[in-house]
Amino acid sequence: MTDKYAVLGNPIAHSKSPLIHAAFAKQTHQDISYEAILAPLDGFRQTVQRLQDEGYKGANVTVPFKFEAYDACHQHTDRAFVAGAVNTLTFNGGHIAGDNTDGAGLVRDITHNLGYTLQDAQVLLLGAGGAAQGVLQPLVEAAPANITVANRNVEKAHIMVQRLAIEQAICNISVLEFKALNQPFDIIINATSAGLADSALPIPDAAFGKQTLAYDMMYGRETPFMAQAQKAGAQVADGLGMLVEQAAEAFAGWRGVRPDTQPVLQQLRQAIG
Repeated sequence: MTDKYAVLGNPIAHSKSPLIHAAFAKQTHQDISYEAILAPLDGFRQTVQRLQDEGYKGANVTVPFKFEAYDACHQHTDRAFVAGAVNTLTFNGGHIAGDNTDGAGLVRDITHNLGYTLQDAQVLLLGAGGAAQGVLQPLVEAAPANITVANRNVEKAHIMVQRLAIEQAICNISVLEFKALNQPFDIIINATSAGLADSALPIPDAAFGKQTLAYDMMYGRETPFMAQAQKAGAQVADGLGMLVEQAAEAFAGWRGVRPDTQPVLQQLRQAIG
């Protein structure tokens, strides 16, 4: 029988996940189906229960349900526990296991696809919401020289750092206001939602250097962050590679085989134009 999977979100029609997982399945000869399902804003748990009742093997979870997905799980991977959010569910009878593959996808895209080194790098992470929370621990594990977290609400950034117990980790970490970013970083990661509203972030141009990688987790369009970085002479990348890599991480967890992401990423780039 064909094993069934899905991605849950609201909205969900824009999701590239069905295309990505269909390509992974074809490449690795896995007999699966994968669909996008719109979960009501007040009906996430009921949707998950329906999928379990209908024999689905697992599901990816996107905005705005990653925290609800965490609460729905009976078991969490270490990285999901640290993030406090789940983007990958695995169903085994009535048991739900939760994982978070976002950070692993980001790190792999930066290091494997884009060829940048996180080890010993000066890293700036913009934002302190769910997206930043999901990737901070994997970034720490990549052993940069320093991670600076900047957010409009500095207190929220402090809470995020303290919650993850980063003070015990292998690298230094600090929290700064945007206006205090007065020197270039090796890698700047925009984990804020500012790009959704085409809002500019109050980042001084001094934060960007000629060798800086300015990485926006959004994909499919140029955000004000990317435009500013490019104008300042930095190297710019969007989050499409992260999307594909986090999907590959989830697929490998479900199916026990890791797909080659390069042809799928190229296919998506061509489709998006």
